Amino acid sequence: MHLVTSILGSVDDPQFHDEVHRLEHAGQLEWLILPRADLARRRLRAATDKGSEIAIALPRDVSLFDRALLIQQSDLAVVVRVEAEQWLRLRPRDQATALALGYHAGNLHWRVRFDGDLLLVALERPYDSYIERLADFMDDGSVAIEEPADGMQEQAG
Repeated sequence: MHLVTSILGSVDDPQFHDEVHRLEHAGQLEWLILPRADLARRRLRAATDKGSEIAIALPRDVSLFDRALLIQQSDLAVVVRVEAEQWLRLRPRDQATALALGYHAGNLHWRVRFDGDLLLVALERPYDSYIERLADFMDDGSVAIEEPADGMQEQAG
């Protein structure tokens, strides 16, 4: 088990780049893949993509971030990778519905963004829980779920 009590920096920082690149080519780079919600945590236990156990205990003023370098040794580097976010894409049928939908999403404290006339809701809970909360809008046809044009889920931008 590796204990991490600080973040060395970003894997993209010039002072780390060459050594991390060498470790990657030697098969000694491990990714700690975390959901975006875990970035706010200061204490957690997780396993890397290669199964190494990591315990994180950070001070209050330090936050995890995508591509944070947690460990750099002669034979190992561990880097944080944030999972791609999935977004529920909602198309309201008119402006009045858009306002009501926005109000509803705000009351539920959903994290949202906008893409033209679509409301995108970050999926941070099971998909079905969002569908249940949107049932009234969907049952009367005032809101439709729209799939991304390429069929893939979007990543936060």
